[in-house]
Amino acid sequence: MQKLIRRLALFLIVTVILLTAFYYLWLSPRYVVPILMYHRIADGPNESLYVSPDTFLRQMAYIKWRGYTVISLDELVEGIKSGKKFKHNTVVITFDDGYEDNYEAAYSVLKSNGFPATIFLISNYIDKKQGYLKWQEIEEMLKDSKITFGGHARNNIYLPDVKSKSRLKNEIAGCKKDIEAKIGQNIDYFCYPTGGFTEEIKKIVKEAGYKGACTTNRGFVRFNKDVYELKRIKIKGSDFVEKPLSFWAKLSGYYNVFRRGKKPY
Repeated sequence: MQKLIRRLALFLIVTVILLTAFYYLWLSPRYVVPILMYHRIADGPNESLYVSPDTFLRQMAYIKWRGYTVISLDELVEGIKSGKKFKHNTVVITFDDGYEDNYEAAYSVLKSNGFPATIFLISNYIDKKQGYLKWQEIEEMLKDSKITFGGHARNNIYLPDVKSKSRLKNEIAGCKKDIEAKIGQNIDYFCYPTGGFTEEIKKIVKEAGYKGACTTNRGFVRFNKDVYELKRIKIKGSDFVEKPLSFWAKLSGYYNVFRRGKKPY
């Protein structure tokens, strides 16, 4: 009996040592500040695109309750460039496309929690296409210094399919000019529509004056070491309410370790 107990104790000690070594030597160095990607904050049929206002409220409440530090995209990029080590409870919040419900349903929740966020705008849709933000709403959100805006091209097109370099420049640099002319502030970050890009597109983004760019889980480089292909994590309508472990995993900072990346184009 004592021999069995000694063996079990030895097994537990070795297991703890191996798990500790695995965490500190392999897993921990691969920690990445999770960049959450939202689209619509509204009730809808597609959980990949829609997160209900109630679910979004509960997700943000959870982030607040668990003591996560929500930083701006700019803080993240500057930290990556300077080699800063972020705490393992840090998170960034982004929204794609510039839907009007970002103002109607998400903004008040973000403001009440004091959370910064970046909304990437399709500049030709603002004030022109139903369901998308209006410049007046954008100006109101800008009064809150925690809400920033980025470029998402002039039109919602898959950039790698565009063969004309002049048109690529028009979509990327033109979007920046459109937004800056309206809000009177620099637009520092770009988001590739559907996450698709090439090295040429990255170069055009840099030349346009953007300080960084976001994708989805597409890219050449893992663990967000290149600020012009920052991988993000899509938050779905089922996360937290129906799949609490899924939401926890996406906030952990290790989600990118275990999901398979995609080619950038």
